[in-house]
Amino acid sequence: MKIKSAEFVISNSDVSKCPETKLPEYAFIGRSNVGKSSLINSLTNRKDLAKTSGRPGKTQLINHFLINQSWYLVDLPGYGYARVSKKEKKTFQKFITNYFEKREQMLCAFVLIDSRHKPQPIDMEFMTWMGEHQIPFCIIFTKADKLKPKALERHIEEYKAEMLETWVEMPQYFVTSSASGFGKEEVLDFIQSINDGFLPQQ
Repeated sequence: MKIKSAEFVISNSDVSKCPETKLPEYAFIGRSNVGKSSLINSLTNRKDLAKTSGRPGKTQLINHFLINQSWYLVDLPGYGYARVSKKEKKTFQKFITNYFEKREQMLCAFVLIDSRHKPQPIDMEFMTWMGEHQIPFCIIFTKADKLKPKALERHIEEYKAEMLETWVEMPQYFVTSSASGFGKEEVLDFIQSINDGFLPQQ
């Protein structure tokens, strides 16, 4: 897939105010500081489509971006470790769960995992929640350029082993680097393959 256009549409914390279209949506979510904004900018070939920040937890709203006039990329707040109050975290969690439970045109979520770290409980708990609620998702391992190939392979194998202790099979996953663009085409081609089989509701 070639990204010909990418434009910001709306930010909000109320799922009922999301765009009133039936275009397919793909949500991106992950622990704070996982490199989500950088990945989104890499996928869309835009340096500043999603705002990057040195301060974890910068994304605090549901952000819709219209891609190629045919589908939405949805940037969701990161979970965990953001420098916000417990009350604010509960608010974020509420509209994130509302989004996943109510937004029927969300065809797949991409859960971002920092490839440099061992399996984190907060990531495992979130994916368990997704599985229990039958929400389709894939994993994107980010920051692959930060590790040597053997270390990267070892970390991913560790994740597989831990996932398979409770999951029947490993969810589909991608390995990416926003710095080099590695894995970008695989993610976009996967989205295209789903779009090709998607028939908007009438």
